[in-house]
Amino acid sequence: MLIRRATVADAQVVSDLATRTFVETFGHLYPPEDLQAFLEEAYAVERQRIILAHPDYAVWLLEDDGVAVGHAAAGPCGLPHPEVVAGDGELKRLYVLKSHQNGGWGARVFDEALRWLERDGPRRLWIGVWSENLGAQRFYGRYGFERVGDYEFPVGRVRDLEFILRREASASTGHG
Repeated sequence: MLIRRATVADAQVVSDLATRTFVETFGHLYPPEDLQAFLEEAYAVERQRIILAHPDYAVWLLEDDGVAVGHAAAGPCGLPHPEVVAGDGELKRLYVLKSHQNGGWGARVFDEALRWLERDGPRRLWIGVWSENLGAQRFYGRYGFERVGDYEFPVGRVRDLEFILRREASASTGHG
């Protein structure tokens, strides 16, 4: 298994993997037309190419023998919370295919994203997580993230309740 930072040349791989992991994790929750519209907009290859080319964003790929099986994406915070300020960072995505979960690799990819987000020193970090994803909430809690708000995340006509998690700049980076 290898973790590497994705490049613009990986836009198709990131698009395919983001689509596959989202469908595997959440696809059953949405009407097919809503899911398809969301995937086509959120994970379009050209959108991934723009993100990968932008210096304020980064994506990491988890590869098993050269095949992408997980990814994390990070950048400036875009969550709708009144206390978000310029300079705050956000974990945008963290997904590992079910076939590769529970081996500690998700934590390793997350650690890479955290190191990158705090490359210039500690700063306030944010994560949006589905309100019913209790495992993810526990995982992020081990890193010092706490719920500070919520918002609706649109997938087509469906509105998911998402929790907004935050870790202050002074919080520990260990996940113990």
